[in-house]
Amino acid sequence: MKNAGRILIVEDDATFRGLLAAILEDAGHEVTQAADGAAGLVLLKKSAFDLVLSDLKMPKMGGVELFRASRAIAMPPPFVLLTAFGTIEEAVAAIKEGVSDFLTKPLKDPASLRALVDRLLELHRSERRQGAPDESELAGLPPLDILFAGTAMQDARRLAGEVAATEATVLIGGESGTGKELFARYIHLTSPRKSGPFVAVNCAAIPENLLESELFGHERGAFTGASAARQGRFEMAAGGTIMLDEIGEMPLAMQAKLLRVLQERSFQRVGGNKELRADVRVVAATNRDLAKESAAGRFREDLYYRLNVFPVTLPTLRDRRDALDALAGFFVRMHARAMGKKLTGIAAPAMKALRSYSWPGNIRELQNVIERAVILARGEVTPAELPENIRSLQDGGPREDGGILKEAERDAIAAALKSTAGNRRLAAERLGISRRTLQYRLKEYGMAGAEDV
Repeated sequence: MKNAGRILIVEDDATFRGLLAAILEDAGHEVTQAADGAAGLVLLKKSAFDLVLSDLKMPKMGGVELFRASRAIAMPPPFVLLTAFGTIEEAVAAIKEGVSDFLTKPLKDPASLRALVDRLLELHRSERRQGAPDESELAGLPPLDILFAGTAMQDARRLAGEVAATEATVLIGGESGTGKELFARYIHLTSPRKSGPFVAVNCAAIPENLLESELFGHERGAFTGASAARQGRFEMAAGGTIMLDEIGEMPLAMQAKLLRVLQERSFQRVGGNKELRADVRVVAATNRDLAKESAAGRFREDLYYRLNVFPVTLPTLRDRRDALDALAGFFVRMHARAMGKKLTGIAAPAMKALRSYSWPGNIRELQNVIERAVILARGEVTPAELPENIRSLQDGGPREDGGILKEAERDAIAAALKSTAGNRRLAAERLGISRRTLQYRLKEYGMAGAEDV
C-alpha cells in the first residue's frame, strides 16, 4: 500500500484498541499497541512511528501528557486523541497545543478512521520531505534508507536526530567497518554547522611524533623539516566538525593535549605561542571499550568522560541481518554503475550464502565482497563470484549456536592470511577490520603462525 504507515495505538480499553488495530491492519498499516501512556512513551522512544492514536483519559499517563512528552523526541509523529463526548472540549484545547485531530468514541464507522489516518500520514510525509535535508546537503552519503537500514539502526538514527542540533561532543562506538565515519558525517550535515567543513582524522594512521602537528599545525622552524608554517586539522575544521577516528589509539601524551583543547576550546601550533580558538564540534569514534581502556590505564579517564558526553554505539552487520538484502543490493547497483555494467541483481543462491556468513568485517567487508563480485559478474551476481568461504555457505545457514558463523569467520581469516603470506596488517585490510580486531579473533580461534607486520 502506497500510503501505509507505522501507527502506534495507545488505549487502555483492550476491546476498542483491538478494533482500531484490526481496521488499520486491514488497510495495510503496521500497527503497534500499548495499554497506557507510560508504555506508549517507552515505545515512542525506542521506535519511529508515522502516527499515534491515543486515548485522552488513561491511568498512569493520559493522552495529552503523552503528547507533550513525545515532543522531546526527534521528529515526533502527529497525534490523534480518542475522546468520549464528555471530553471533546479537552481534545479541542489540546489541538491548540499541536495535537493534529481527535476522534470520538465509540467510532462512528471504519471509513472515517481510515480517511483521517490517510490524510494525516500524507501531511506528515509532506512536512518531513520539506524539512529533511535534500540530496545536495547530504552529498557523499548513501540514501538514508540504506544508511539506517535495519531495525537495529533505528535507535542510532533517533539519537543522531536528537544530538545533531546541539554542540555536544559525540562518542561513536562499534566494531570496525560499521559505518562510524558516515554516521559522523550525517550528524554534521544535519547540524547547524553543515555549511562548515567536515574534517576526519584517523588517529591510528598518523605516526606519534607527527600527530600533534597534524592536529594543531606548526610554525616555521618548529622542528627539522618545518620550512613553512602549516595549519592543523583543528584550524581546517573551523566553523564545522572534526572527527577523531580511532581515538582509542591516541598516545597518552597526546591525550593530555587534546583534553586541554576540549576544556579550554583553544590551542597553540607546535613551536608557536599564539592562542588559537577551537571553533569546532568534536565527534570521536572508537572500536575499543574506552571504559575498560580507562580502567586499565591505557586511556585517560578525564578525557574519556569529556568525550563520552553523548555516546552512540552502532550495531554490527550481524545484528542488522534484516538489512542485508537492501545493503547488498545497493552495493551491487553502486559498483555496477561505477563500472558501467548492467546487472539485474543477486541470484537467490548467492543471497542465501551472503545471509549465512558472519561478516566479521561488517559493512566494509560486505562492500568489498560485492565490489569483487560485480567485477566478475555477468548478468547477475551468482555464488561463483563470491569468495570460497562465503560461497560454501549457500547450502547451509547459521545455526542457533553460531557454529557455522564461527567456522565461516575462521575460514575467512585463514584465507586472508594465506593470500597475504601471513601479513596481519594486509589481512586485516582485506577483511575490512582493524589489526586489533584481527588479533582478538586469532587469539579466540587459537590461530598462530601469522607475521605481525
